[in-house]
Amino acid sequence: MVDQSAFKDAMSQLAAAVAIVTTGSATDPHGTTVSAFMSLSLDPPMVLVSLDQRSSLLALLAEGASIGINVLSTEQNVLARRFASKGVDRFAGVEWQMADGAPQLGGNHTWVAGRVAQMIAAGDHVLVLVDVAATDVNTNCPLLYWQREFGTHGAIQPGEVCTPAVEG
Repeated sequence: MVDQSAFKDAMSQLAAAVAIVTTGSATDPHGTTVSAFMSLSLDPPMVLVSLDQRSSLLALLAEGASIGINVLSTEQNVLARRFASKGVDRFAGVEWQMADGAPQLGGNHTWVAGRVAQMIAAGDHVLVLVDVAATDVNTNCPLLYWQREFGTHGAIQPGEVCTPAVEG
């Protein structure tokens, strides 16, 4: 078995979209930050979100529950940190509204909403399969997480290479 520290280092090399997964109501919204989110199926439209088994959000989900995935924009890196923190009112002072049955954050990059189709235990996480009912895309830049830092995507031309920033 690979050492947990080595595994975490290897996984930090994968650039991932940062999202806040939400559920709840207009008077009781809940959300948490994730980077384990992906498209799963086109027919039918489905996405997959991975949540830690200890997640307070996971405790609120069941098959058929409404769920929203707010893929964050670069302007929302502070929200990414806030919704990853424990013991704070995550929605205090945050622009949001109910949309498609789940809390939708203002200024997000992409919105995906639907209903939980299935939940599958996998290691210390649960894979939440979502039947997608609605989407919305904005023109701002996506927030990415890579090498334990927030950033965004930049297009390269054929033949160019990535030169990561060097910490000094």
